[in-house]
Amino acid sequence: MKQRFRLYKRKKGGRYYVHDDVTGKQESLGTSDRATAIRLFHSRQEAEQQPAVNLQIARAYLAASDPQIATRNWQLVMDEMVKLKKDQTQHRWQTAIKDKAFDYIRHLPILETRPEHFLRVLENGTVSTNVYLRRIHNFALDMTWLPWPVLARKRWPAVKHGEKRGITLAEHLAIVARETNPERKAYYQLAWYLGASQMDLAFLTAENVDWQNHVISYERNKTRSIAIMRMDEDMEEVLRDLPGSGPLFPYLRTVRSGDRATEFHQRCVGLGIKGVSLHSYRYAWAERAKTAGYPERFAQVNLGHNSRAMARAYSRKAPVEMPSLSEYERQQKAIIGINRNEPAAQATSA
Repeated sequence: MKQRFRLYKRKKGGRYYVHDDVTGKQESLGTSDRATAIRLFHSRQEAEQQPAVNLQIARAYLAASDPQIATRNWQLVMDEMVKLKKDQTQHRWQTAIKDKAFDYIRHLPILETRPEHFLRVLENGTVSTNVYLRRIHNFALDMTWLPWPVLARKRWPAVKHGEKRGITLAEHLAIVARETNPERKAYYQLAWYLGASQMDLAFLTAENVDWQNHVISYERNKTRSIAIMRMDEDMEEVLRDLPGSGPLFPYLRTVRSGDRATEFHQRCVGLGIKGVSLHSYRYAWAERAKTAGYPERFAQVNLGHNSRAMARAYSRKAPVEMPSLSEYERQQKAIIGINRNEPAAQATSA
């Protein structure tokens, strides 16, 4: 039987190489020792001549160090990942691994997984499937449950997220004007003023509102950091119509995040508004802050986005009190008005 590989030694450097007669590719064995090179060369030849046998041999070696490696499947990997998550992150993972696209590999042993298995999952899934499968795959590699990557990094399809934008003032006012439920109406109004996540907003209580100092503060569910913002007149007007003790949104805090999102989507459909969700209020807050010239460090703290700028300006545990965005917008408009009137005033005095 004609051998596919040939062993040779380069004069320059003294390294041993293997030449593939089929592809013409030359690959270094990474050694100058003849005995080691011959051993690696014969292993390459055996792998080519009897791949099935060598796969079983490899499994036997791996099983000696990890008895469960032959039976461990992708469902077990997913379950172990979920155990390491907490709170809402854990809930998101529990929802993500129920994706029907994962059924194709759910009970497939890890060692028997081939690239085409992952490609079928990605073809039948969504952007979310792509993101979570990458994390599951990397977790298996990190735990040494997977001895080699199923898909090389360059072979993963690019993650292409849909376009995201903030809700406009006109859209927000239309939704608020049409909303007949007082609790939901106030919820949407505070989302516009605070830019908080829908869960943090739904779980606000009267104790989060400091009327004496005109401040509203709350602990972020995701990061456990504290957000503090001064209230302006518009925000206080909304808060006065909410309960003076206990939860500010007694009904909305009892429903799932998906249900709150569905209710909001129904209002948008009724008004012909497309491309927005409850999360769009956070995008809108960020866009308004940038337009108004709101200090970047204030915006990053309020939205809970980590950055070097914020780390330089504030200590990690220091609570930051920020002016309300609406108040800051009015101040900027007043400054612009003053600057426009200055030339006229100077001309009059002259």
